[in-house]
Amino acid sequence: MPRSVLPRRSVLRAAGISIALPMLDVMGASGVSHEPTAPRRMVLVGQPLGMYGPNFFPEQPGKDFAPSRYLKSMESLRGHYTVFSGMSHRYPAGHFAEVGLFTGVAPEFIRENEIRNGISLDQEVAARIGQQTRFGSLILGGGNAAWNARGVRIPAESRATQVFKRLFLAGTPDEESRELQKVRDGRSLLDQVGEQIRGLERKVSQADQQRLELFLGSLREAEQMLAQDEEWRKTPKPKVDYPAPTNDFGGAQLIERSRQWFNLIHLALQTDSTRSVSLWLGTQDRPEIAGVNLGHHDASHHGQDPAKLEQLALIEEAEIQVLSEFLEKMRTSTEGGSSLLDHTAILYTSNLGNSSSHDNNNLPIILAGGDFRHQGHVVFNTKENTKLSNLFVRMLHHMNFEVDHFGASSGVISEV
Repeated sequence: MPRSVLPRRSVLRAAGISIALPMLDVMGASGVSHEPTAPRRMVLVGQPLGMYGPNFFPEQPGKDFAPSRYLKSMESLRGHYTVFSGMSHRYPAGHFAEVGLFTGVAPEFIRENEIRNGISLDQEVAARIGQQTRFGSLILGGGNAAWNARGVRIPAESRATQVFKRLFLAGTPDEESRELQKVRDGRSLLDQVGEQIRGLERKVSQADQQRLELFLGSLREAEQMLAQDEEWRKTPKPKVDYPAPTNDFGGAQLIERSRQWFNLIHLALQTDSTRSVSLWLGTQDRPEIAGVNLGHHDASHHGQDPAKLEQLALIEEAEIQVLSEFLEKMRTSTEGGSSLLDHTAILYTSNLGNSSSHDNNNLPIILAGGDFRHQGHVVFNTKENTKLSNLFVRMLHHMNFEVDHFGASSGVISEV
């Protein structure tokens, strides 16, 4: 009878204490673990102006679909990604729904003048495993993509030059010493403020106590981040064979800016500097793309005008092309006997399905990499959409998290 394999990190648990077992034969021959050696990662990519459906979605379902105009650049990656149609959060029309794209909370919590948000998918990952890397997460580009567990927006890093510096450039010993002292001063200041807030709690109303508790939660989170930062400052930063960026590209340089962000994400994952990334792309400006003479926003509000649709197609083709380049780079980067793409769940989507009418249904969705059983094109009801948050649950399973719910999910996507 075949012998079952016991995970190498098995422990005995009692009274809140965990005791590691010694290495046993049942843990594998010669004590070698049968667990995967490469860590799981997640990358979320969002952009605010949707994708023109007829050029994005394939006409046929399944693995053998004929590529749409936009997906032709991804032919070399067939089998490594899935396109979903008929999926959304069912939010009311409007750009404001951007705030719920990666949180997936119920529609009644995402209204134009009343946002009651929850934690975003990237921050859920960071909360569970962020302490294992120098950066719990990277929030890049812009937008309103990342939210903490209290539904408070976390601002993005908008300058690639500064992100590269944080990831890979070491200062002089004096600079490092000063930076470490800043961290320690920050922790001391937070300790003092926290004591004062706790003293105030006995003097204020219940409503104010709730507000103070929210503030204290933010302080505790900041303290944890500072403690983690202090520990990692004792570890040298990884060295990469890649030139430091010298230019933070503007909105008109949409494609070069996107390519720059994707290159930084690839480096951050390859060096295991983080395992959770969110990136917000897009521009209102006229992108520097051959043949384009309209602003991106103007072209996206096409009203079915053929000239505007062709302008939009040139922009969106270029956007998918640069995504394809990133996925190909991930696929050709080896790690633990397989590829970096195989260990990374990558979601590319938008809060808008039809930007011309500000409609938030039938979102453009590409899921790439990871441990998924990629199906080519998965088709759901394009009128009564399947909840995108159900896919979020499946993505958390890729991360080896035992969860059955996220946001307003009603189940888990089993198709992949």
